[in-house]
Amino acid sequence: MPESLDPLSSGDTLLDERTATTGGDGDHERFAHYVPKDRIVESAVTGDPIVALCGKVWVPSRDPSRFPICPDCDKIFRGLPPGKNK
Repeated sequence: MPESLDPLSSGDTLLDERTATTGGDGDHERFAHYVPKDRIVESAVTGDPIVALCGKVWVPSRDPSRFPICPDCDKIFRGLPPGKNK
């Protein structure tokens, strides 16, 4: 996976507060995902897709407060070593 799409390359993660549709099985529409903070801003500016900790790829655009946290992202996030965002 290229570093630019590696969700762990920056070491910072947060709950993505948006979701959007890019096709596929639709899981991205049912959950709010964890992604690197800098990738959210970059995606918002460029429109490029981002990769969640669980591997889901999408372009964020919806309010995550309407969605539960992705169980796979949450499990991975909880397993990460403590950092400044944890």
